[in-house]
Amino acid sequence: MPRPRSPVFRTAFNSARFSYVRMKYLFFSWLVVFVGSWIIYVQYSTYTELCRGKDCKKIICDKYKTGVIDGPACNSLCVTETLYFGKCLSTKPNNQMYLGIWGNLPGVVKCQMEQALHLDFGTELEPRKEIVLFDKPTRGTTVQKFKEMVYSLFKAKLGDQGNLSELVNLILTVADGDKDGQVSLGEAKSAWALLQLNEFLLMVILQDKEHTPKLMGFCGDLYVMESVEYTSLYGISLPWVIELFIPSGFRRSMDQLFTPSWPRKAKIAIGLLEFVEDVFHGPYGNFLMCDISAKNLGYNDKYDLKMVDMRKIVPETNLKELIKDRHCESDLDCVYGTDCRTSCDQSTMKCTSEVIQPNLAKACQLLKDYLLRGAPSEIREELEKQLYSCIALKVTANQMEMEHSLILNNLKTLLWKKISYTNDS
Repeated sequence: MPRPRSPVFRTAFNSARFSYVRMKYLFFSWLVVFVGSWIIYVQYSTYTELCRGKDCKKIICDKYKTGVIDGPACNSLCVTETLYFGKCLSTKPNNQMYLGIWGNLPGVVKCQMEQALHLDFGTELEPRKEIVLFDKPTRGTTVQKFKEMVYSLFKAKLGDQGNLSELVNLILTVADGDKDGQVSLGEAKSAWALLQLNEFLLMVILQDKEHTPKLMGFCGDLYVMESVEYTSLYGISLPWVIELFIPSGFRRSMDQLFTPSWPRKAKIAIGLLEFVEDVFHGPYGNFLMCDISAKNLGYNDKYDLKMVDMRKIVPETNLKELIKDRHCESDLDCVYGTDCRTSCDQSTMKCTSEVIQPNLAKACQLLKDYLLRGAPSEIREELEKQLYSCIALKVTANQMEMEHSLILNNLKTLLWKKISYTNDS
């Protein structure tokens, strides 16, 4: 028979085992703290790189105080400091975006940290160049000469539209920030810088449309637009530290859970369809929606859709001109934003200029899961059928414009009939 272990041996063995478990626990605890701290540090560094509101304000105010630029928001931003930057919403360092307060009014503040000469196709059409900010128009430029500059810019961006002169006059009205009947050199420099931005141009063109946020003011190429209560089509806003530890699949499920009731979703969807109508062959040509994602769409407390970010909505003429000679190896090289795709001509190794999918098809792709989840059973089958017909739309299809109008009107009618007698409508 084996000899029993002495009490001293058992005590030593248990002590050694306890020390090993404790060391193992301490090691894994330290590892978790180290990895968590590293992730938070990396995310914080990313946040500070993305959110450069102080730098943006300094650049703008330095130009304002030296008399280079002017605009209705300049005094509030740089002198009385009644225009505040709040929560950072930036997704790129050169496109600053903040929730803000101007006096007692909430708004969204946007500022460009550098000027882009061309649309960003992932890799630039040509390398960025160092250029002098707010260098046009120059001192001595007459109002008539400035109008000619703006007209030429619009002709390049929008094509040879017959009513461009009306748009030029509208821009001069907007540029006259102090409403004294004259456009100063500082106001003209601000307006010229802003006109390089498609979102600003679209806000002016669609200023009377329900789903376009209103322009509140500007200073240089910083501008303030109407605030939106809900800044994403669905989901809930969580602190970025918590977002780090939520798996993407679970996050998508959360987004679907935290949505308005179905009638309210239907009303928001109708708003998106109406916005697609606004930019489809509008008064100054067609605009292409090149990033239709939930984060770029919001809605107010009445569940009316409001666009949050329109920077990737570009004039069709402008996009075609820029992409048509782009070198390509495959169709993947012929994409702007996430949703504007053309094809690669293998015989010339150049991108073609015709965008494959119209705005309406892309909007329906986004709305499919949004509307079908929780849809009333009596219309679900018809709704699904119409949405899939909409997604199948192609720009190259015969009679595309007629099909576009027919599908859009059928969808709106189906949704309105279902919600028109509810409180949510």
